[in-house]
Amino acid sequence: MEPGIFSTVFYLPLYNTLVLILSAVPGANVGVAIVLLTIVVRTALLPLSHKSVTSQAKMRTLAPHLEKLKEKHKDNKQEQARKTMELYKEHGINPFSGCLLVLIQLPIIFALYFVFFKGLPNLNAEHLYSFVHLPSAVSMMFLGIVLSKKSIVLAFLAAITQYYQIKLSIPAMAPAEPGAKPSFKDDFARSFNVQMRYMLPVIVFGISYSISAAVALYWTTSNLFSVGHELYVARKARELKVKSS
Repeated sequence: MEPGIFSTVFYLPLYNTLVLILSAVPGANVGVAIVLLTIVVRTALLPLSHKSVTSQAKMRTLAPHLEKLKEKHKDNKQEQARKTMELYKEHGINPFSGCLLVLIQLPIIFALYFVFFKGLPNLNAEHLYSFVHLPSAVSMMFLGIVLSKKSIVLAFLAAITQYYQIKLSIPAMAPAEPGAKPSFKDDFARSFNVQMRYMLPVIVFGISYSISAAVALYWTTSNLFSVGHELYVARKARELKVKSS
């Protein structure tokens, strides 16, 4: 990859971290290194992702209050927005934390794509820092799958784990009440919810399968990390609810 800001800030640090992990992994197994690298990256992003996940969990608990606000101020959208933001502030919720996490993760995802797709299996010593050394040989075999090739199994796992991650983070919307005329906003939100829940896993499957098994393994590991995080936050929220009741 040509030198530049993206390469210096994202690609090279991730590439060197992968090689560093490879050198420490018995047999220099690329699959194990990808799993460990994914955990390192997600752990580094954990402070941001935790804020996002906890904010989403709080927003779900506030859903009934938000519906009351919408109904009370349905004829004054400006007042509705002001009261909504006051409610968020009162409960320490930042509704934009998820957007910040996405913006930060995008260049990292692109950098990992180049690391796994362009950097493997032929490692380039020219891209390494002075304290990082190439292992004598690397193994691209992981659980009977060659990571430099396509794998429908890992692509399917990436899609399934993506589905469960979305199911936990974006629960299905309640159906419209009988006889009620849904607004355009409600229809759009319901349509977006369905597309995220079902279409995104299909897209993840297509991307994971079309690139390489290494990318699919990264996606699967990252999704499992997110699922574990979502379950942890949900459990803590239930415990707090029990204590406060």
